[in-house]
Amino acid sequence: MGNINWNIPKIDAHVHFNYERVALLNYGAKNNIKYLSINTDIPFFKPLEDQEKTILKLKYAVGNQLHYVASFPMANWGSLNWESDVLSILKKSFSNGAIGVKVWKNIGMEVTDLDENYIGLDHHSFDSIFNYLEENDLVVLGHNGEPKNCWLPIEKMTVEQDRAYFKEHPEYHMYLHPEMPAYKDHLEARNRRLEKHPKLRFVGLHLASHEWNVDKIGDFLDKFPLAAVDLAERICHLQHQCKTDWQKVYNFFLKYQDRIIYGTDVIDDGSLSDKELIETMEAKYQMHWRFFTTKDTMSAPKVTGVFNGLKLPDEVIKKVYFENAMKWYKLPQ
Repeated sequence: MGNINWNIPKIDAHVHFNYERVALLNYGAKNNIKYLSINTDIPFFKPLEDQEKTILKLKYAVGNQLHYVASFPMANWGSLNWESDVLSILKKSFSNGAIGVKVWKNIGMEVTDLDENYIGLDHHSFDSIFNYLEENDLVVLGHNGEPKNCWLPIEKMTVEQDRAYFKEHPEYHMYLHPEMPAYKDHLEARNRRLEKHPKLRFVGLHLASHEWNVDKIGDFLDKFPLAAVDLAERICHLQHQCKTDWQKVYNFFLKYQDRIIYGTDVIDDGSLSDKELIETMEAKYQMHWRFFTTKDTMSAPKVTGVFNGLKLPDEVIKKVYFENAMKWYKLPQ
């Protein structure tokens, strides 16, 4: 497998363990993989309180092989005590071992004020929360906005992954909702929030929603020196770019090798059997490893056409797969 030992330490730093079983964790233990599970305020996930209960039970079983990120509910946003309630929720999670907090795309795409205006991450109601996180050096993970394809008709989207997702979730397909905030609105709101908190550690999930162009990801990282990005469910966009400009993608990894974090965004919700889950993840891990560590001409289910692997240097592989997550999330060994 690839050009370095598959048994090097690795972290899948973007998973969602929403089901109480250890099948994937046992697989990870055999293959030197740790996990970072990210609680998220998603309508089709369990309530956040239940997500946390599941994670704490799994952590008790496997120890430092599993870490987690907390989140907070937006259901009662705008109520009198909402901010203080959120801070209480987060402080409890941090006392339970959470290493940071995630904000999701419902901020910008779902929650509205009394005048039915969509609120962004720069809304003043989040000020006290972000002040607390910055003052206590707690990392924020942001899924802000969506892939740029989200604002295109299905037939014009660049990768099969987005065509499939937005067919299944038309409520998030912004091309169908022109009354809602534009692509740039979400990212500008995020950037204004980061500008207000210059000492905040931030990880832009899903390549910070600049997945369509590595130059744009680089611009984001240049603008915010305490920011990193993760690869979760956006590797196909890099593969798509490799079809026409392999060198630019390769150069991006070399230039920003200290600020890119590997993750898959797998959701273990019990819908697959243990065997199906392991086979699915084994195939995904093998395909990603081949892309990053060889120059093979290859294809992927989420990409139209063929592309060449990146064959990144060993030291870059080690950073992307392990060292960067340890550093940016300040994870215990």
